[in-house]
Amino acid sequence: MVRKTIILATTALALLSSTAAFAGDVRVMWYSDGVEGQVFKDLIDRFMKANPDIHVTVDEVSYSTIKEQLPVQLAAGNGPDIARVTNLKSLSQYWLDLTPYLKDVDFWKKNYGDQMDWMRPDGSSIIPGFMTQITLTGGFANKTLFEQAGVALPGEKATWDDWVAASEKVAKSQQLKAAFAIDRSGHRITGPAISYGANYIGADGMPAPLDANTKKYLTDLVKWTADGKADKDVWVASAGTTYRAAADDFINSEVAMYYAGSWQIPNFMTKIGTNFDWVAIGSPCGPAACTGMPGGAGLVAVKSTKNPKDVAKVMDYLASTPVAKEFAERTLFLPSNKEVVAGGLDFKTDNAQAKAALNTFVKATSTTAPLALKLPGWKWSDTYYGALVSRISQVMAGEMSLDEAFKRIDSDIAAKVQEAK
Repeated sequence: MVRKTIILATTALALLSSTAAFAGDVRVMWYSDGVEGQVFKDLIDRFMKANPDIHVTVDEVSYSTIKEQLPVQLAAGNGPDIARVTNLKSLSQYWLDLTPYLKDVDFWKKNYGDQMDWMRPDGSSIIPGFMTQITLTGGFANKTLFEQAGVALPGEKATWDDWVAASEKVAKSQQLKAAFAIDRSGHRITGPAISYGANYIGADGMPAPLDANTKKYLTDLVKWTADGKADKDVWVASAGTTYRAAADDFINSEVAMYYAGSWQIPNFMTKIGTNFDWVAIGSPCGPAACTGMPGGAGLVAVKSTKNPKDVAKVMDYLASTPVAKEFAERTLFLPSNKEVVAGGLDFKTDNAQAKAALNTFVKATSTTAPLALKLPGWKWSDTYYGALVSRISQVMAGEMSLDEAFKRIDSDIAAKVQEAK
């Protein structure tokens, strides 16, 4: 038997344009929001020791590479063997059905079945992978800045207007860059839009034109940005559908409130440390709901792999309950494995702020709106998100009017639908 070893490659972009070069090789494309890459490489290293006949290459890339370059590689048949992605549904035609190769198919269905439709082609029953974690969007407040400004944190049922007004008082008192920031992401602004009553899905299951509630939220967001309440730089410093997080603005105490999600908890714990006190605040309310957007990252097998049996062995290992439990506890992510959830978790931190934030997000899952639960498995979610981001950022940059953006969003989405046909 040919001996195989593990290679851990960092930002090996030059190698990403081809699949595994030798029989038995498994190449993983992995991105990180925080510290999870370190944990993943440790787990893979232990897999290598237990399976010295399998050669695994881990290519650590930026999230923008996953969003922008991976789809091109997949379309050309040159993708990795396994990839960690968030745009699971829109790329689902490229995922491998692991069912014939898995050790225990019933285990996968029982523990990961609830999110399987998020990553399957419509009408399919394949098992392409699993969610490495479940996430929920929500806000964070710099408690120290609020206290220094003498401004009380809004209560549990506070609205978006309440939070923007309170954050603005803090920003003026503490001379901050802006009152709040929200990631440049269609997914991120969808929770607030649904809280306003937005509905993206038409009666036929296809994308609906922008409704009045969506337009109302987008109008408020643009106005908050124009008034200097929302951090404009996050949205206008990039073009098209490029994702940009505003985490550094919050970490550097440049904004009083930040709307992102549960995945930022380990990042804040590491980078903020004891610099200031911070709290998770859930999702501010709109007229219709107080909802965040569920989601997460999925680890999926790619159909073009030359080594499906080895890929399945790696996936079986990573999806197993002991490994999934360790990954969740060490990364401070919410697990998707039902056995892990039922057995309870001992998050590996003595950081009281992080533990409190995790509990806040767990509680917030009870207010997630039905539409928010449906969108991760909707084929056209990424199409909708992309149109929202690209056009609304153009309004913020002064390149077009809001009314023109509304028309362009509808036409952009319609063009994508027609292209798909």
